[in-house]
Amino acid sequence: MSRFLLVVPPLAGHIHPTVGLAGELAARGHQVAWSGSEAVLRPLLGPDAEVLATGSRVFRAQSGHGLAALRTLWEGFVVPYARFTAKALDRAVLDYRPDVVLVDQHTPAGALVAHRHGLHWASLAPGAMELGRPYRALPKVESWMTDQLTALWLRAGLPPRQYTDPRFSPELLLALTGRALTGPQSFPEHFALVGPVLTARPADPLFPWRELAPGRRRVLLSMGTLADDVSADFHARAVRALELLGGEVQAVITAPPGSLPRLPPGTVAVERAPVLELMARGLLDAVVCHGGMNTVGEALSHGIPLVVAPIRHDQPFVAAQVTAAGAGVRVPFARVSPEGLAAALRTVLDDPAYRAAAAATGAGLRSGGGARTAADRLEQLAGMPPNGGNLLV
Repeated sequence: MSRFLLVVPPLAGHIHPTVGLAGELAARGHQVAWSGSEAVLRPLLGPDAEVLATGSRVFRAQSGHGLAALRTLWEGFVVPYARFTAKALDRAVLDYRPDVVLVDQHTPAGALVAHRHGLHWASLAPGAMELGRPYRALPKVESWMTDQLTALWLRAGLPPRQYTDPRFSPELLLALTGRALTGPQSFPEHFALVGPVLTARPADPLFPWRELAPGRRRVLLSMGTLADDVSADFHARAVRALELLGGEVQAVITAPPGSLPRLPPGTVAVERAPVLELMARGLLDAVVCHGGMNTVGEALSHGIPLVVAPIRHDQPFVAAQVTAAGAGVRVPFARVSPEGLAAALRTVLDDPAYRAAAAATGAGLRSGGGARTAADRLEQLAGMPPNGGNLLV
């Protein structure tokens, strides 16, 4: 039996895949614990999960587009969260004594602590952007990001000459995507593109299943929890697009209470929806989303075509991959008109080529093995000789 510590940010979309991975590891007899915000983790993991809490605090809301959004992400979340959790993570490692630390790329403090204690560590890439060098044409941006990470490395008291980018473990990187989306680009051998890790989530007894009208094509509209600050106008345009589609389409919309305009008759609006269950039961014909890797991977794994309106971060990269695969249509988040969004929805709903491409792309993603392959690779890492370090001497 090995002990695995999963270091995750307080973001549901990053936590959900670790649940399936942890379940696979536990089924093989291993011990698994999480480190992060218990206030966010506990409702998602349940009462029996072992959580080594790092504490909770409010971070600056992510906003903007392009490079402005990148700066907000790093200065408003990644760097301050790493500083805030560093001491707690150090205590967690000393108390739990893991064999392997799995570190989400948005929580570099986990990698720094693993380095300090000479532990094996793996990177978890829940999105697409950090697999390559998306800003290779902007060397000043790349340099600025490296400076942020180097400062965290030095703040952790690690030797400058041993600097390693804490987003990229030199031993193992698990990416929740696959070549069906990334294309023929090459990756190092220790990069494992395992595809989506899907896992059942707690049933929602409040979801109004009876309101799902038989005989109507159904669209899920979900713009993600981090899009609340900019989604109100998009939701208004999307609702108008649904009106233009008429009674042939029923929408299921996930959005904060009170954030939506007057809805067309029959629309189901909820704060959270049992998305995987809707997909697995064949109750969705298309998905409109922001291009988050989780939603995209889930939809494609179930052969559902997409309309993608990317907002920030890796979402434009994911949207480009979806359209290149022929599995969806991309629309401009800030500028798409109700007529344009309605036309995009008609395209993916009426043209069977999009559903066929979604099914083929999903099959390619699933071929990565998901939780099974990820657990195989983590077990191999746990079986390697110790790196040595302060914890082990």
